[in-house]
Amino acid sequence: MGEFSEVLATLNGILWHQYVLYAIVGTGVLFTFWSGFSQYRALTHGPKVIRGVYDDPNDPGAINHFQALSAALSATVGLGNIGGVALAIALGGPGAVFWMWVIGFLGMSIKLTEVTLSMLYRNTDDPDNPHGGPMWVVAKALERRGMPRLGRTIGIIFCLTLLVSTATGGNMFQAWNVGELTEEYFSVPSWITGIVLAIIVGTVIIGGIKRIGKVAATLVPLMVVLYLIAGSYVLAVNIGDLPGMFALIVKSAFLPTEAGGAFIGGTAASAFLFGLKRAAFSNEAGQGSSPIAHSAAKTDEPVREGIVAGLEPFIDTVVVCTFTALIILSTGIWNRAPDVMLDPLPEAVQTQDGWLFSETPLPGYDWVDGDKTTLVVEANENPETGLVFHRIEGVVHAGADGFSTTWDGFAGPVAPTIVGGGLYRSYIGATLTAKAFDSVAPGLGKWLVSIAAWLFAISTMISWSYYGEQGMVFLAGEKSVLGYKLVYCLLIIVATLGLVQTDTDLDNVTGIGTGVMLFANIPICWFFGYQAMRAYREYISRLATGRMGPDHPPPDLDDLLSGRDVEK
Repeated sequence: MGEFSEVLATLNGILWHQYVLYAIVGTGVLFTFWSGFSQYRALTHGPKVIRGVYDDPNDPGAINHFQALSAALSATVGLGNIGGVALAIALGGPGAVFWMWVIGFLGMSIKLTEVTLSMLYRNTDDPDNPHGGPMWVVAKALERRGMPRLGRTIGIIFCLTLLVSTATGGNMFQAWNVGELTEEYFSVPSWITGIVLAIIVGTVIIGGIKRIGKVAATLVPLMVVLYLIAGSYVLAVNIGDLPGMFALIVKSAFLPTEAGGAFIGGTAASAFLFGLKRAAFSNEAGQGSSPIAHSAAKTDEPVREGIVAGLEPFIDTVVVCTFTALIILSTGIWNRAPDVMLDPLPEAVQTQDGWLFSETPLPGYDWVDGDKTTLVVEANENPETGLVFHRIEGVVHAGADGFSTTWDGFAGPVAPTIVGGGLYRSYIGATLTAKAFDSVAPGLGKWLVSIAAWLFAISTMISWSYYGEQGMVFLAGEKSVLGYKLVYCLLIIVATLGLVQTDTDLDNVTGIGTGVMLFANIPICWFFGYQAMRAYREYISRLATGRMGPDHPPPDLDDLLSGRDVEK
């Protein structure tokens, strides 16, 4: 199993190499300038489309623009917005947030392009149940150029990687995390959580895209508003620090960030790399997943849905991720002082493989066997930061005389010495964000993160179930859908039975699936993007010259949220 894990990690490292991230940025720059900064149209024209001004029940499709956007957002707005931002700051420093903004902005033009392409090539043989996505784009586009077998083959490859991502990151990874979190905080066995999740998700997805759209249209605004309200409270308490936080974000994007407390320092390059990677994972720009949801929208204007899709990275990365970042930075949890002071400090002993700190007794009894701890040490230069500070991870063990922690070895020519006089409790990802909330209102982080994790996981699972369903339709036709849905729900339970001990392998498999999706979809955008840009310019020309406009007042808000505005 160890060798298998190493293979997965190696493949994941190749598929998500920094040059792949540069390719995403280059694609975003290309379509931003090619479209004449379409982000402006997404922010100005997009809200009118979402409001239902242009909705027509006679157009082909199954759900309205608002429901399509909600379904796509429910797959992207999730645990990554809570934990991914925390990870970016912990590894890359405050400057990582700036580069998340950049990829969020550029991602708006990528989403517009890939969704417009999917709308141009979607299958509307059944107007009430359309099918779309990169697999249909490449299959139809190459068929028209006399290469049907090649198009079908690339489409199949994309669908296979889509199914891998659906089963792991879109399903089992979500269920595993919620099960672990619920068992940790509330002592509810993980398998019970799995059964409850399977019932909830199954009830929704059996009803198809119309029910998914209705649930997403309710769930997404609820979970985003809930998170933003709680975040606003924390920011209000620290409002005086916010101008300085924005200045720190911009400054750290271009200059090294000094080490301090739990943060071991970072360069502008590390801020760029980690900010870019977390934003790319968060908003999925270029991966070809959300075009599948948008292809179900009721419209006869392909570009119109592309403009709506352009709002996704803005909401996901620029709005929600920024809230998380400001909460973490303003509370100081990211560079806090040591959580536990040690006296005397342990010293490192040289071994055959490097250096090793002896087992360290821990004061107090508020520990749990298996807790993670961290030391910040000074030694030789750290190649990732250019500074001399490093992290050494430890694990807590319960003994007859209390608790102690054992440490990982440290490889380097210089003996490591402990900085700060103590150790840190390991707050990784979502836990760091939860502790930021708790630092302002004790208990807020525990409850908020737990509720958010349930809502985000459910919304992600129902949307990704539809993505996988459309992959099955392309591969094996409509008859395969029912069996696929049953297997999908069973995998939720399997993920919480304790068969998976860590999320590392699931995360690596997910990275492989989404990485190959990106390798398939970005070239599709490059080769056929000119068609999307041509359609976009034609649409904007008609809009600007008054040859197109709303021909009816916007629907009642209740009808918009429920989808009744596009029901015949």
